[in-house]
Amino acid sequence: MKNNKGVKNWVILLLGMLAISCSSSFEDDTIIPEEEVVLPLEELSLLDVSFGENPQQIYDIYLPANRSSEKTKVILLVHGGGWVEGDKASMTPFIELIKERHPKHAIVNMNYVLAGVTPVIPAFPNQFLDIGKVIDKITAEKETLQLLPEFGLIGTSAGAHLSLMYDFGYDIEDLVKFVVDIVGPTDFTHPFFSEDPNFDLALSLFVDESQYPQGTNYAEATSPVFNVSLSSSPVAMFYGDQDPLVPLGNGEALDEALTIFGVTHSFTVYEGGHGDDWSEADILDLQQQISAFIDAHLLID
Repeated sequence: MKNNKGVKNWVILLLGMLAISCSSSFEDDTIIPEEEVVLPLEELSLLDVSFGENPQQIYDIYLPANRSSEKTKVILLVHGGGWVEGDKASMTPFIELIKERHPKHAIVNMNYVLAGVTPVIPAFPNQFLDIGKVIDKITAEKETLQLLPEFGLIGTSAGAHLSLMYDFGYDIEDLVKFVVDIVGPTDFTHPFFSEDPNFDLALSLFVDESQYPQGTNYAEATSPVFNVSLSSSPVAMFYGDQDPLVPLGNGEALDEALTIFGVTHSFTVYEGGHGDDWSEADILDLQQQISAFIDAHLLID
């Protein structure tokens, strides 16, 4: 009996030591990491971001709060100014409109290299390509910025022409989902342009002939109406019936070309000129239509 009792005591001792060892091992090996706390991204504005070597190649970007690379799409603004002047500051009203009605979207407001005579700085295709450089840069930085690289372009006057040309001829990866064309020139073969005594000189200065095949008809090559295709993005068009700078016929020609190719589009004509004298009611209608176009073609769920 004494021996049995001694064996029993040893068994109890060994079990106790084993329990202590297992407990210690469990405590040492099961270190539960603290959960990473992911804070929502705050609203952020980055101004005069460079996208090229030229000092004019800059843009402002407005990033919404709580953005992500899975959902936050981008609206890109392109100013007018006859290809030789103008600045992104003129697009400020659109920034305010988008922030108010589409607060989940990111906004990019770009400048581009303006054409010049002395020295000669061609507009085409360089200004089309500047839009592409902005889109490429933002696409490359999509994870850092937390953006989904899908774009809607809103352009006024020359900026509308550039936006249309980029989408129709240069958006190979189909990142542009719509274009808003506000009084944009679309057809340089129209008599309003072609019969101007200075037109041929202006075209020769505006076009970098080294970037086009020999024998190119430059008036057609740089006109959106001759570059529409089945892959063109939806377009919302707005023109004045008494525009002294861009004839209504340019809007009508683009409307016809888009219809022929079955491209989704709208065409609105207001009383007045180049947009600066449109009525308050027409401006409100313009804003509402743009907002609806964004919802239709660049919606963020």
